Amino acid sequence: MANERVKKHSEIEELVESPDALADRFAGSEDFVKRNRTVLLGIFAAVAALIVAGFLYYNYRSSRNQEAQEAMYQAVYYFEADSLNKALNGDGQYDGLLAIADEYSGTDAGNLASFYAGVALLKEGNYAEAAEQLEDFESDDYLMQARAYSLTGDALLEQGKNDEAADMYKKAANHNENQFFSPQYLMKAGIAYESGNNYAAAVEVYNQIINDYAASAEITDAKKYKARAEMLDGGNN
Repeated sequence: MANERVKKHSEIEELVESPDALADRFAGSEDFVKRNRTVLLGIFAAVAALIVAGFLYYNYRSSRNQEAQEAMYQAVYYFEADSLNKALNGDGQYDGLLAIADEYSGTDAGNLASFYAGVALLKEGNYAEAAEQLEDFESDDYLMQARAYSLTGDALLEQGKNDEAADMYKKAANHNENQFFSPQYLMKAGIAYESGNNYAAAVEVYNQIINDYAASAEITDAKKYKARAEMLDGGNN
């Protein structure tokens, strides 16, 4: 290793001190470029194409997101007015949330349309479709994402999928867990387990509230529900 460093140092000194050596090195580089001109041009062209494609894609995504935001305006108005059918399916002039979520999937606005559509479908009692839309929603906002997990749990619970619903509630509780929302979601998980007669799992969830969120507003109910679940679990054994 030391010999290699000495050799490289000598080569550098020779290039600095000897114009002829430097000229030979440049000549060698020029020959390399000439011999591989086609390959090098291909590489440069490919890199340039990637840069241009990335720039065009970014602009395309930005313009698509802007289009989706404009398309959502009327649908959100109907949603807030509780005109859920028009919010979901449009009014003949403006698209509804379902069409926007589908057409503009991959954009931030299209993603948000999935959330709105899921909530509207849940309110209408279309629980399977609501779960599908909410499962498509992804957000960096941890409160929004946790809320989407919880609403998915609501849709699953309404379909009698109690354990799956409880899993979604726990996922909501554990998503950037906090003292305010996490115990609320855990309570819902416990109730979902109890709905499926899985009392041991319910006790475990209530214990988590008691142990980890002792200052929460849910602590009294958690203790009461735990006692009930333990009694029911004992009656099943």
